[in-house]
Amino acid sequence: MIYTTDRPFADPEKAARKLLEIANETEAVQDGRIYIERINGPFLFTHGGSGAEYGAALALCIERGWMWKHESGTYVKFTQAGADLFA
Repeated sequence: MIYTTDRPFADPEKAARKLLEIANETEAVQDGRIYIERINGPFLFTHGGSGAEYGAALALCIERGWMWKHESGTYVKFTQAGADLFA
C-alpha cells in the first residue's frame, strides 16, 4: 500500500533549478536585488514545493555560487555564475 505521492522537488537539484527559473523570471529591483518573497511565494504556492524543499533549493543555489543572499535574508542576487546559466 502506498500512502504518499512523489514530491516534485524532492531532489534538491530539481528544486534549485526551479528556484533559479523563478528568480530569472522575476523583475529585479535596484542593483539586481530580487526580494525573497518574490521567489518563495511562487515556489511554495504556485509550483507546490514545501518549506523544506525551498530551504534545500536556496541552500544549494548559494552553495554552488549561483546566488548570494543578503545577511538580512530579505533579498538575493544572482552571481556571475548564476547569470551565466541563463545567458
